[in-house]
Amino acid sequence: MSAGTDSPSEADHSGPSPLPGTLPEALRAELIAFRRDMHMHPELGNQEFRTTAAIKTRLERAGLAPRVLKTGTGLICDIGTRDDDRPVLALRADIDALPIPDTKTSCAYRSTVPDRAHACGHDVHTTAVLGAGLVLAELHREGRLPHPVRLVFQPAEEVLPGGAPDAIESGALEGVGRIIAVHCDPRVDAGRIGLRHGPITSACDRLEVSLDGPGGHTARPHLTTDLVAAAARVATEVPALAARRVDARAGLAVTWGRIESGHACNVIPQHAELSGTVRCLDLAAWRQAPDVVHAAIDEVAALYRAKTEITYVRGVPPVVNDPAVTELLRSAMTARRGVGSVEDTEQSLGGEDFSWYLQQVPGAMARLGVRRPGERTVRDLHQGDFDVDETAITVGVELFTAAALLDAGRD
Repeated sequence: MSAGTDSPSEADHSGPSPLPGTLPEALRAELIAFRRDMHMHPELGNQEFRTTAAIKTRLERAGLAPRVLKTGTGLICDIGTRDDDRPVLALRADIDALPIPDTKTSCAYRSTVPDRAHACGHDVHTTAVLGAGLVLAELHREGRLPHPVRLVFQPAEEVLPGGAPDAIESGALEGVGRIIAVHCDPRVDAGRIGLRHGPITSACDRLEVSLDGPGGHTARPHLTTDLVAAAARVATEVPALAARRVDARAGLAVTWGRIESGHACNVIPQHAELSGTVRCLDLAAWRQAPDVVHAAIDEVAALYRAKTEITYVRGVPPVVNDPAVTELLRSAMTARRGVGSVEDTEQSLGGEDFSWYLQQVPGAMARLGVRRPGERTVRDLHQGDFDVDETAITVGVELFTAAALLDAGRD
């Protein structure tokens, strides 16, 4: 493999720089095949044994020495040798899939595992970091990698509170000064990235509520705790009530995904359950959210004399992009594909455990465009028909390698 340069037709000529580390054609084809194989064999969080083995084997073939995390899945791999105390740049990917069926009907590489799918693009994230590692390893062998880089292949991003804390416990951030990542965005054309200073995702927690009380005949609701009505009021009133108890700019949102109660039309049940998520845009509001949501649920349920049991599971804080690291990504993308390849992006209400790394070191996440240019249909994340324009893999590799080279040149 040679860390050569791309053909002129693949870059925006408004200012790409002649940085080394672009993607050779043979490796490009190999990475597409790797991504498709991973797409066909999705594994859930903390079960990514096949995926971990495949990444480890390919890195070892490149002469590298990856270390499997203490949890048994996921890896850390350093490229180059530190000869000073200067912190390294880490490139992070997430490797797990989602517990949903792959509904693509005419795709040769659709999932072979029932009710499992790479419907969030983690296969693309992983392949881009793997490809960047292989290119940077070649540059290191050629004596053209100015400073070491760390690859972090993290498990269990989709399992709250995420696999990032386990990766950190395994040493992912030891010696790291800055960390970068990408996340697929089906609203952005392949060949482009979206960037934002400050919060780019939201906090996300999980909420489980049980309501209990004496049931009875629907002819005599006054003798019962009407749990169906209580559950309905909790479902409709708690989101509004909780949102009113924090600054409106915090965007606190309680959203239910499940509600269950009862078995017969003429029987008021003794038990009801609701499950959902709590999301907010602001870190301070996230810290208040458990108390605010608990109080709102208890107040509404008390109107029906329902007893409550609330399980509030802390998830992830917002991903807050460091401005300097965000500008590193902007410079890297501009160097590869020109100033027109970067667009501003909005903060989403999605959660991402990349945020845990940013509690300890500065970092930034870019939105990686995966929409086929000109395509009108948006295959949204977490949907069974999600797929990508695979040129996004090349873009991800080039973004990561350019960021590593430019970071190495900073004071």
